[in-house]
Amino acid sequence: MNNKGIVKCICVSENRGTAKQPVNEASLRVDHGIVGDAHAGNWHRQISLLGYEVIEQFREKGAEVSFGDFGENLVVEGFDLKNIGVGRRFAVGTAVIEITQIGKICHNHCEIFKRMGECIMPGEGIFAKVIKSGEIAVGDSIELLEEDYDRRFTAAVITVSDKASRGERKDESGPVLCDVLTKKGYELVEYFILPDEQDAIERELIRLADSRQVNLVITTGGTGFSQRDVTPEATMNVATRNAPGIAEAIRAESMKITGRAMLSRGASVIRNKTLIINLPGSPKAAGESIDIIIEHLEHGLAILLGRTGECGG
Repeated sequence: MNNKGIVKCICVSENRGTAKQPVNEASLRVDHGIVGDAHAGNWHRQISLLGYEVIEQFREKGAEVSFGDFGENLVVEGFDLKNIGVGRRFAVGTAVIEITQIGKICHNHCEIFKRMGECIMPGEGIFAKVIKSGEIAVGDSIELLEEDYDRRFTAAVITVSDKASRGERKDESGPVLCDVLTKKGYELVEYFILPDEQDAIERELIRLADSRQVNLVITTGGTGFSQRDVTPEATMNVATRNAPGIAEAIRAESMKITGRAMLSRGASVIRNKTLIINLPGSPKAAGESIDIIIEHLEHGLAILLGRTGECGG
């Protein structure tokens, strides 16, 4: 893999939903993005990048596109961007940026898709946030930095509840889990509430695992016997490998507290390099469950991500 490339174009727009226009230089700011760009802000998709090579290949198919038409901020030459991975960092100009997302789901097809029947941004584009403020200019070198194996593990929490999603009940389980993960040193990248809808749960699990490449996803709720309890089914449907020992350990230890623990159908699986674990929906049970497993998860994640050797000891 190349570790150096060139910034071919910088594009910005004052308003969202409009094509970005090329500029010669730009300022990057931490917790913001590109100064003057409509997509800047304190979120994870501050800057979008697209490879010069894939734009040229798209043009060879007959597409009449200009830099900025895909909504990309930086057009860079020399990298297969989609295969670099979330968490990797680039030094560009005097700034440093970190990849936060691979690709993007296209909910409303753009004009390019309507003309060509496809668009390269959803599959080939990546997103980043600014780690170090600085200045960039067209023609600057962009360098892929060495991978940081001491980087904190990332985590996301999903509360699955019809009532909480409608605002009829305050979610207490999700914040409990967020607090535990944060105190244990995880970087909490997302927390949100979903209704008990299997398609929605599957869609979000796939997004978190494939696009955001989150290391650990914890769900709470939807693991019982009710007809609406479909979290385990959604979880198993998106799995690439099973990891049943975690769910088995939770049930075994929880049985020491209440016999009703045998009624939990929670699953624990792996999707590519993301570990997904279902926990019960009550704040008490969710807190007890994560306390059972939390001390052992980092070793499993380190093996999953290739940061350490096999299990033992």
